[in-house]
Amino acid sequence: MKRPFVRFAIHAALLAIAVTTVAPLAWMICASLMPTGEANSFPPRFLPSRPTLAHYGELFTRLAVGRAFANSLLVATATTLVSLLLNAMAGYAFAKLRFSGRDRLFNVLLAAMVIPTPVAMLPLFLMLRAMGLVNSYLGVILPASATILGIFLVRQFAQAIPDDLLDAARLDGAGELTLFRRIILLQLQPVLATLGIVTFLATWNDFIWPLIVLTDSSHYTLPVSLAILVGEHVQDTELMMAGSVLTVMPVLILFFLLQKQYVEGILLGSVKE
Repeated sequence: MKRPFVRFAIHAALLAIAVTTVAPLAWMICASLMPTGEANSFPPRFLPSRPTLAHYGELFTRLAVGRAFANSLLVATATTLVSLLLNAMAGYAFAKLRFSGRDRLFNVLLAAMVIPTPVAMLPLFLMLRAMGLVNSYLGVILPASATILGIFLVRQFAQAIPDDLLDAARLDGAGELTLFRRIILLQLQPVLATLGIVTFLATWNDFIWPLIVLTDSSHYTLPVSLAILVGEHVQDTELMMAGSVLTVMPVLILFFLLQKQYVEGILLGSVKE
């Protein structure tokens, strides 16, 4: 008798947590479809009385949020692709190539993970300014092109690749570039899928760094543009909810489509030495 009751209690608790988590997102979507002023009415409404897409139309026409959406898509996609390539190369090198100081260098990288990100922002900004990359997409993309976490995940996964497979390919005359392109990248697909999702989500939602680097409003990413709109349209709750939906929904859709690969990469990437 106790076991069915415990199972029911667990499922009830999980359902309550799920509802609590999803409720704000559901209200955000509903509020974005409400006529102006209805989201602030009392008692508060959950469903719109007359659903309308007028707020989305205003975002893309009068407020030109479409350009910011395209900027975010460009920056997030480019950062993800470059990051996957560089992290894959570095992680594979730390896992399978032998060179002087390899382990010491990797330990230094791991130690650097404890440094808070805000501490590194000022010297990083000064370096980019010296390179003339302030107010450019490249200035946003480069700092995220290779991360310690990405190198660590790829290294842990690459350690499980059999050395015999690599040695056999070398005996057949494959060079290191061919070996990496035709064998290593295929073996790393699960962890690269996970890393790609994490990188895209982090870049898409990043607010602080684009705000620091980008000075021209035509280059603003979506989070920066919406933050500025909040100051100008703080009373337009429905409009702000529409902007929030535009920011959240693409990454949610991406995660739901690739969640299987995400979980698989996390589990397989936890291989111990």
